Amino acid sequence: MLKSSGAMGLASLTSRVLGLAREQLYGWMMGTTGIASAYFMAFNIPNLFRRLLGEGVLSSAFIPVFKAKEKNEGEVEMWRAANAVISGLILVSAAICLIAILVATGMLCFSSLKPETRLMYELLRIMFPYMIVVCLAAVFMGMLNARGHFFIPALGAAVLNVVMISTVLIVHFAHLEITWQMYGLAIGVLIAGIAQAFFQFPTLRREGYRYQWVSPWSDPSVREVVRKMIPASVGVAAFQINSTVTQGMAFGENSRIVSEFQFAVRLMEFPQGVFGISLATFLLPTLSALALEKNYGEFRTTLRQGLTHLVFVNLLATVLLFTLAEPMVRLIFQHGKFDAQSTNKVSFALLCLAPGLIAFSMVNILARAFYALSDMKTPMHISLFCIAVNFVFTVVFLFGFKMGAGSLGLANTISSICNVVLLSFALRKKLKTLEMTDLLSQLPRMGVSALAAGLIAWWSAGYWQAHFGHEHLLQRLGEVFVPITAAAAVYFGMTLLFKVPSAHEIINLLTSRLRKASQ
Repeated sequence: MLKSSGAMGLASLTSRVLGLAREQLYGWMMGTTGIASAYFMAFNIPNLFRRLLGEGVLSSAFIPVFKAKEKNEGEVEMWRAANAVISGLILVSAAICLIAILVATGMLCFSSLKPETRLMYELLRIMFPYMIVVCLAAVFMGMLNARGHFFIPALGAAVLNVVMISTVLIVHFAHLEITWQMYGLAIGVLIAGIAQAFFQFPTLRREGYRYQWVSPWSDPSVREVVRKMIPASVGVAAFQINSTVTQGMAFGENSRIVSEFQFAVRLMEFPQGVFGISLATFLLPTLSALALEKNYGEFRTTLRQGLTHLVFVNLLATVLLFTLAEPMVRLIFQHGKFDAQSTNKVSFALLCLAPGLIAFSMVNILARAFYALSDMKTPMHISLFCIAVNFVFTVVFLFGFKMGAGSLGLANTISSICNVVLLSFALRKKLKTLEMTDLLSQLPRMGVSALAAGLIAWWSAGYWQAHFGHEHLLQRLGEVFVPITAAAAVYFGMTLLFKVPSAHEIINLLTSRLRKASQ
């Protein structure tokens, strides 16, 4: 589990570093202005459908079917089923794309819009086809994961970021007017999606995959995938629509809020993507295979180990994000049009998001446990309830307490914690027992270690700022990495002293890799 997740984590780390570099360039170029918010809003809408049709729901419904076909009917039928699903995906996503472009065109032609809103619709028309190719990329990733490939699919996101970074540099040094720069960025998003999809294709070909059109209309595999998708689609669609609506409300309240929130989300997603999503991606095909074999004892053990490793790693990440929010934002983003005021606003949003990091990651793993058991309805019902919780708290914090971008972050944290509690309770009921005693016994030791690490990070950041400041790059690097190094040393040292198994397993894996590398 750690080896596979570590391979994906390395690829994800590469991608997330490049993603942060991309966001850094966005901040330098646009700051947290209304133009930046228009760009992020336009990008978020095709992402809504990508997550609905590709990344989350379809792959989660498709991988168990794909694995079952391989086990019961052989590779020929497995590839045929994959082609039927991909053919259906192309048809549906192309139809949605055409409708979205027509709606955006209608809004531009027949509505009186603010400049930022008009720009958002113009960018949306250019970017929406990105949804088609990135849905294909997500399905290719699911197929490769099911065949035991994790590194190359995870590296695809790095390719996407390289193209998007190149686009930012090209449009900036072309000295175009800002609106034309935004159009260039939108075209770059589409090119990046194509690159991500086809980067994975050579590995699929080596596995024996060849695409050919298979009519999806009466195909039994497509029907089974759709049947499993519908309940999960409702939950995911509701969540994504809720996210878009709440950000739309914030966009109307203050056009800067969306960009401030997006920059905070990118920082919070860094540790989540490097380990949390990598682990969840590994667990879905693994748990699906165990569920097919009805090996529920090993199913519980694998799930418990995954959750334990997740809590161990992300507990440290949570503490660091919370105590070093402002120094991190200042180091990464405060350049060009991203000024000190932007740093304060984004840091506050990150403070509100950071406590939910573990919950965000646990939701991914617990939901995949249900998907592996072919239960799509329970996560859907829980998701719908938590969406209502998220919406209510967003309205309260945004309009009642006037918390700005922090209102979106705090509402997301509260609803995600609620989601974890309800998913855990439902999964325990479904499996009779979760056998989480081992995880619960480790929590106090990990908690004390994380608290000590947080105090060290907070004190050392304050000491650095008081004695060295943060005016120049080297000073800002020290303000972030000196506290991180000290906190990580304290955390790993204390957890090793307290005999936390995850600490020993991760250290053993790292030392064995270093020994192999030195030989």
